[in-house]
Amino acid sequence: MPVTMILGLQNGDEGKGRAVDYLASKNVDVVVRPGGGNNAGHTVVINDNKYKFHLIPSGVMAGVPCYLGNGMVIDAEVLFEEIKSLEKQGCDCSKIKISSQAHLILPTHKRLEEIEEEKRTKKIGTTKRGIGPTYADKANRSGIRVGDCFLDDGTLTHIINVHLKAHEEKLKDEFSVDFLFSYLKDVRKYLGQYVIDNLSTVVNDHISLKHKVLLEGAQGTLLDLDHGTYPFVTSSNPCAGGMCVGSGIGPTKVDSVIGVFKAYSTKVGEGPFPTELDCEIGEKMRQVGKEFGTTTGRARRCGWLDLVALKYAVQLNGVDYLVMTKMDILDSFEEIKICTSYKSPALGNKQWPQFPTNNYLLETMHPEYISIKGWETDTTKIRSWKNLPTQAIAYISYIQSFVGVPIVLVGVGEERDAIVSLDLVSQAIWKK
Repeated sequence: MPVTMILGLQNGDEGKGRAVDYLASKNVDVVVRPGGGNNAGHTVVINDNKYKFHLIPSGVMAGVPCYLGNGMVIDAEVLFEEIKSLEKQGCDCSKIKISSQAHLILPTHKRLEEIEEEKRTKKIGTTKRGIGPTYADKANRSGIRVGDCFLDDGTLTHIINVHLKAHEEKLKDEFSVDFLFSYLKDVRKYLGQYVIDNLSTVVNDHISLKHKVLLEGAQGTLLDLDHGTYPFVTSSNPCAGGMCVGSGIGPTKVDSVIGVFKAYSTKVGEGPFPTELDCEIGEKMRQVGKEFGTTTGRARRCGWLDLVALKYAVQLNGVDYLVMTKMDILDSFEEIKICTSYKSPALGNKQWPQFPTNNYLLETMHPEYISIKGWETDTTKIRSWKNLPTQAIAYISYIQSFVGVPIVLVGVGEERDAIVSLDLVSQAIWKK
């Protein structure tokens, strides 16, 4: 049975949630979210009802077991409220399970992020949800994991002391041992029924039973801590390799990697963005595409599709198949541009065909475009490849040719069924 990954190839916000929901509703037995925290957000629209996800895998809409992986950082208050909100909308959350090895985002982490962001002369643009400090504590061995809440009182008190000792210089006496002890007891009370031990064994058992397992990525490749536009990145590894670690399975278990990207580019927060359109065209993309964060509500920066960055992400993740979302947002554009290389005045305007891994070099890059005529046709009701406008097919074909990977699904609207599915998809993605 195949294990399939779905991950983002840009700066997050690619529409992974609706891709996961579409595939999970077809033929999936298990969904696992390997990493990230509530700095990510997925939105799924079914019968005009909008479901928003921050920590829970959007695959929960398929009614299958959904696991929050060991690579995640979890704000227990946010998770509890998310469960209650989804249940009010009629969603069955009984099959949600949380890895005991996932780290907890604590009130201390949110305060630490406020302090650290205030000190920076050049802002990173974090969500201030405590994500970075929680991952830092994980690396520093001063974090607190979900499973720690179930330890005896003496051991839990010791772990809290270690955590507070690591931050006493910054936090002073803002938080006490008693406060955190009470907080973690509440975590045990409200989320205890969802916690499982040794997620790796659980997921590998599913694989042994030939269950179809879908790994649901969060954020995007260009936000990867190692391979993204550092330091304007997230604090985890949303690339394919990180997803294996965050779900406790070996890379040889993965059969297919599906990369999701928008038909144009967006970015939230600071950092280099070569194809950004700080003009009427960019504003039109933002308004038509409703480019405001699911989690933060922040307006996203918008620009033309960057194939240099996309090809880099495809290579980095070993992508087998592509899903392009929000093609319909370009329906009314008379001319559409595609970035195929960069030039840097700082380097004598020499053509630069590959994605620079040095953030400061990337900041100097200017995009080189090709232009195509827009299709200027409403595509939101189209469901088959043969009915797409000729220019839309040309756009898709050029992207496939450039990156060397087939596009198997094209999103043309918010609704679950607003998908153009190529014949290849049914036989290719679940190929084994």
